[in-house]
Amino acid sequence: MNGGEADRGDNENAATRAISDEKSICPFCGVGCGVQYSEERGNAVGWRAPVNRRGELCPKGVAAYDVVDHEDRLTRPLVRGKDGELVEASWGEALNRIESSFRRISENHGADALSFFASSGCTNEENYSLQKLARALGTNNVDNCARLCHSSTVAAMGDRFGTGAMTNTIADLPEADAFLVAGANPAEQHPIIFSSYVAPAVEQGATLIHVDPRENATTKHADHHLALRPGYDIPLLNAMCKVLAEEGLVDTEFVEARVEGFEEFEDWLSGIDVAEGAAKADVPEEDLRAAARAYGEADRAAAFTGMGMSQHRCGTANVHALLNLALLGGNVGKRGAGVNPLRGKNNVQGAGDVGALPDVLPGYQAVTDSEARQEIADEWGFEPPAEPGLTEVEMTHEFGDGIRGAYVVGENIAATEPNANRVADELDDLDMLVVQEVFPTETVEHADVVLPASSWAEKAGTVTNTDRQVQRMRPTADPPGEARRDLEIIREIGDRLTDAGDFEESTPEAVFAEMTRVNPLYAGMSYEGIGEESQRWPFPEGADSGVEILHRETFGDGSKRATLEPVEGVDPADEVGEDDLVLTTGRLLSHFNSGAVTRRSGILTRLRSEDAIQLHPEDAAERGVGDGETVVVENERGRVEATADVTPAVRAGTAFLTFHFAEPLVNRLTGDALDPVAKIPEYKHSAVSVRVSEIENSDGER
Repeated sequence: MNGGEADRGDNENAATRAISDEKSICPFCGVGCGVQYSEERGNAVGWRAPVNRRGELCPKGVAAYDVVDHEDRLTRPLVRGKDGELVEASWGEALNRIESSFRRISENHGADALSFFASSGCTNEENYSLQKLARALGTNNVDNCARLCHSSTVAAMGDRFGTGAMTNTIADLPEADAFLVAGANPAEQHPIIFSSYVAPAVEQGATLIHVDPRENATTKHADHHLALRPGYDIPLLNAMCKVLAEEGLVDTEFVEARVEGFEEFEDWLSGIDVAEGAAKADVPEEDLRAAARAYGEADRAAAFTGMGMSQHRCGTANVHALLNLALLGGNVGKRGAGVNPLRGKNNVQGAGDVGALPDVLPGYQAVTDSEARQEIADEWGFEPPAEPGLTEVEMTHEFGDGIRGAYVVGENIAATEPNANRVADELDDLDMLVVQEVFPTETVEHADVVLPASSWAEKAGTVTNTDRQVQRMRPTADPPGEARRDLEIIREIGDRLTDAGDFEESTPEAVFAEMTRVNPLYAGMSYEGIGEESQRWPFPEGADSGVEILHRETFGDGSKRATLEPVEGVDPADEVGEDDLVLTTGRLLSHFNSGAVTRRSGILTRLRSEDAIQLHPEDAAERGVGDGETVVVENERGRVEATADVTPAVRAGTAFLTFHFAEPLVNRLTGDALDPVAKIPEYKHSAVSVRVSEIENSDGER
């Protein structure tokens, strides 16, 4: 970042801070494991929390405390000086700049010229307060990184089932006879769910079907691996539906009781050719039929869906096709079944639950619903805007034009948004960019004001995991130097920018209590009642507990039946030339998201294979690429260099890169195409050329 050593501040306080052994929740993936600090071991250990009942942790969880006292921590506010460099400033100066700039933008361009980026790594209370601030200022331009991972899943499931969340619980999954894992790698991405719940069931005889263009840790446990061509999930899933219909594997009892439109769907299926669908997905027809048969013959089949399904311009349609399969198989509303999106960061679910989205208020109540707005106005003292705001990616497209100011809390949008070169240019076009962060990031480099925030271990509040369990985090240390807790910062900015006393001093417990009054899904919960356990939504007011298995008798919208819907295939946005490869992206066990935190964790080693590009041996040979050589990967949007990892694990014609590192920054290559419904980017299909770097010498030195 600019500003030399100014970003590090004085870490004497950080170096001598004591870390307590208070029980908290892991800051990484959506599993929601319990962690606490062990002074004896100098790292995290697990405690017997609602998910990791045996106290088990993955490598990221063990390393969770590594970042708390890291020398790179931001400990003092920074402002952009006249020479263009970031320099240290007082809190008063930093907050004054934000206040004056945001007021000026709002007065000159209107409230919708402001944008707010919430964080799936922040607590429910922090995200709730940020979305409330946006709406108090008169805009619904608030979103979070759920837009980039599962917004299409939420859209499809919300449309068909009335609830866009995991239908089942982690605890009932071992009762499944079959698992269909589509576009996910839970063995690495959600390791405690996989190792403690899924793998034991597989060892006891459950069938695992893995749909993914490359072999990975999950595939090693699979009975069936469908290594499909990226972007062709719909023809594959439609063909699987056809197999169920052809071979008498449709659950007719369930269909008669809970499904609409079966006859029309059956007529449509008559036009589906299984061989043609297999050919489009580029998987052997006999393998597709065997996988469909295994799913259809199971009494209880649980489907997992991940970003390999959702991150396409047809992501919503992909999930609709999966929902058809689940309905035909009767795998909804019972234990050991369902459709179960595996959420990424530790509070992706919660950030959406509490309203950090541009089109819904807390509890997924539409901003266009006048009754919902009035009920919230009765609590807030003001009515939120009625028109949906812009999504996260749409906001970046408007930077410097319709959007003049941005407040980014705990997200590294310069690295995580698609077409990163464009985003970097447009960040510099903003009149005011405020970044609230723990470490210097690629986004901090563009900021006008940087606010040093709290790490996960320095805050209290709640987070909501992937199976809808709300759990409490507890602070184990104070923020270092002049850094402040995120909720305190948001409240201070809210007090400065609003006049109605809407952001008075309050505790996480008080904010949570307010959330339960405006969010019907959380209405029966209490901060004290959560304690060291959890409470799961939907938790109606007056109920003794939350609902575990969704859609047992009725769907989320109150209807008894869900409709089968024909889904037509959609070609990917990028045309793949004769010499191109299809680049797809993903994450690995030892790193997380843009890597801003995990690349500073000492226990997580960076192996060559982790930031390498995986190439199939045939593709490598055609391009004269040897294992370990530096290659150039490029398209019209950008260029990166990476080390070649030549392996048959990835299918021919496809290349794989992680999105964890600033170099190679894979999002220089991803495009601007968006799903028309969920507005999620197409991260999983980019046409690229790959060649040996011309500046690589024979010794591998550059």
